Amino acid sequence: MRNLENKTALITSATKGIGLACALKLAERGAFVYMGVRRVDAAHEICERYEADGYRMAPVFFDALQKDSYEPMVAETIRQAGRIDILVNNFGIGKPAEDLDLVGGSEEAFWNILDMNLGSVYRIAKLVIPHMQKQGGGSIVNISSVGGLIPDVTRIGYGVSKASINNITKQIALQYARSGIRCNAVLPGLTATDAAMKNMPESFLRSFLSHVPLNRMAEPEDIANAVAFFAGSDSSYITGHILDVAGGYGLGTPQYADMMRSAQTPL
Repeated sequence: MRNLENKTALITSATKGIGLACALKLAERGAFVYMGVRRVDAAHEICERYEADGYRMAPVFFDALQKDSYEPMVAETIRQAGRIDILVNNFGIGKPAEDLDLVGGSEEAFWNILDMNLGSVYRIAKLVIPHMQKQGGGSIVNISSVGGLIPDVTRIGYGVSKASINNITKQIALQYARSGIRCNAVLPGLTATDAAMKNMPESFLRSFLSHVPLNRMAEPEDIANAVAFFAGSDSSYITGHILDVAGGYGLGTPQYADMMRSAQTPL
């Protein structure tokens, strides 16, 4: 299904994990994908690797820590492609060693996480939307997190930043709908990226999955499928939607998780 032919997409942080899965999915569906990345050489290798499959992708420099790289990333994409039909704000960070509860966590880490996670969405959308207005519309997809819906006993900065992304998604959707611009958010649950698999012990995974009715981690492609839906015409009458892709996480009562653990449900 190549329902994104003649569309130009810009995806931030797209060399691995969810970002890479999104880039490949949109390219598979016919879009020309610009990968906003810090590691331009690595992105070039990815683009060359998939060129034989007919995927059209190219890197543009983006470093979320360098705010002066945001405008050149957008400008270079416009210079090369002339338009941006799809924006996927995928960049996000967490600092679990510092971002704890309200009293015990680092205040500096809290505000830094907000500035990076919410700030990147705000600043990049602010740059892209005027171009979408001129061309008559576009689709923005923000990668949030199920942690923006369900509070935790730790990682307060991360949760608040993702809740803020959910809200700014609705704000953008409302404010620019009359310009033909749609804005939706995809909220991954626990996802089997390389980073997650290297840093999470099996005991944690078993505990977490006892709260997930589908009893598995998401694959990056599960998230990319949702992004591709929002990017294309199949969702043309949907805007301001907050879609969790989390296997049913949060549906059950605490007793549900207790029952699953007692039954020793395998991973």
